[in-house]
Formats: sequence, structure tokens, C-alpha cells
Amino acid sequence: MDIVVLIGRILFSVLFLSSAVGHLTQSKAMAQYAGAKGVPLPQISVLTSGVLLVLGSLSVLLGVWADLGCLLLVAFLAPTAVLMHNFWSETDPQARQTEMVQFNKDIALAGAALMLFAFFAHTGDLGLTLTGPLFTLA
Repeated sequence: MDIVVLIGRILFSVLFLSSAVGHLTQSKAMAQYAGAKGVPLPQISVLTSGVLLVLGSLSVLLGVWADLGCLLLVAFLAPTAVLMHNFWSETDPQARQTEMVQFNKDIALAGAALMLFAFFAHTGDLGLTLTGPLFTLA
């Protein structure tokens, strides 16, 4: 089971790590897009979300308080879904569909991260991690 959980952590983290690289290396372009979407303080928001992505994904990947890492990813995903993929305000049908897919992806990933949080916090000893969980769920 330890190897399966490790493989799952690796696969789950790759998406967020690659996104973090984009947030931190292309922050100016991403801030322009975020600003166009109405995100307040777009440059700070992009950099902050990049840091959340790095910390959350590395935490899950390395197994260093992976439960906390999952919560950091939820803290990124939920606002991103609402602020960046507000499909309900799109008038163009193709743009609406694209934003709805992205919104649903972010919400589904947030749900997966919450389930992982519960798994890590409840199980305690997952093996192949550098630390145990920070939180404990009975």
C-alpha cells in the first residue's frame, strides 16, 4: 500500500508543481490575465498562489505534513475556481463551456485534496513519508 500511496502522491503533485512554475516564472503575464478576470491585486495574488502551489504540492509529494499540504491546495483551488473560472458570467457559449470545464476541474481537485487531507490525518502512519500528519482525525 505504501508504494501505491507514494505513486498517487507523485501523480497528484505533478499538476500543481508545473502550475507553480508557471505562476512564479510567468507571473507578469498571469497577473495580466488575473487582472482581466477581476482578481484583486493580481501580481500579489499570482505570486501568493504560486507559493501555495509550491508548498502544498511539495508537502504532499515528499510527505512532509501532507495533510497540511492538501489544505494549502484547497486554499488555492476553491478561490481559483470561483474567481478565474466564473462560467456563469460568460455570454459566449464556447467560452462558457471552457470556463465550466475548468471550474469543475478545480472543484473536483479541491474535493480530492480534501479527501487526501482526511486520509492523511486519519491514517497517521502512511509510510514512505518524511513526517507524520500535522492534524489528527478520529
